[in-house]
Amino acid sequence: MKNYVLTEFEHIKGIGSASGLIYYQNVLFIISDNSTFLYQYVINKKLVLKFPLVDNPQENIPKKNKLDLEALTHFGNQIFIFGSGSTAQRNTMFSLNIETDALQKNDLSVLYDFLRKLASLNEDELNIEGAICANKTMLLFQRGNGKNCKNGIFIVPVTTSLSKQYVAIKLPKIKNVEVSFTDAILVDQFIYFLATAEDTVSTYEDGEILGSLIGKMKSDTFEIIETQIISNTQKFEGITLYENKDTEIHFLLCEDNDTEILESKIYKLTLKK
Repeated sequence: MKNYVLTEFEHIKGIGSASGLIYYQNVLFIISDNSTFLYQYVINKKLVLKFPLVDNPQENIPKKNKLDLEALTHFGNQIFIFGSGSTAQRNTMFSLNIETDALQKNDLSVLYDFLRKLASLNEDELNIEGAICANKTMLLFQRGNGKNCKNGIFIVPVTTSLSKQYVAIKLPKIKNVEVSFTDAILVDQFIYFLATAEDTVSTYEDGEILGSLIGKMKSDTFEIIETQIISNTQKFEGITLYENKDTEIHFLLCEDNDTEILESKIYKLTLKK
């Protein structure tokens, strides 16, 4: 992955603390961990639309009250949005049919409690930051930015009769701090993931950003093939496929700047295959 190019793609006003994104038919669907809107950015019109996920939606919600929407994925015409689970306030999942605007809200408290026990996580260590829906299975990416650095992937079959699994993943370090998952996407039987090194032992409090990388792993075994640091200062929290060509692949990334300013920069990352 040494041959990569990272450039600014869009500067969007009206959306802050971007934590996940999906590119679909010239529209970017974006979530913010401080907000209870699903944003739609129409690229060719430079237009921001807001879809409320709750009654009385808000932006820049205080940390103790926010739903902490961190993971965004889709399957067919359904978009799935997950709270991180890092506090009792953050156990909500939304599913949205983007053709009919039918919205469902689910409480994942029971599931998240089970996942904590499955991975032997402390009460404050669960931190879901990425999701992939494929083959009637949801992969949930655990960000191990707690003191025990427990990065991993939860395998959650849609069929409730099948067993859930947890696979611990050892990630590389930046400046002697192990990076932790911030998002992931499935492309051509490979998982491309983002991970950030943050100088904190808390899933709740932010710390100094030490760098971010992109990695590639096999989707069947979760074996990491390669990684590449793409920034020494930025916290990339969302990745989506933009173009998949024969010799190179283009992703769009969003950055969480951990401020209350309602502006977001979207970046294009190009990798040689």
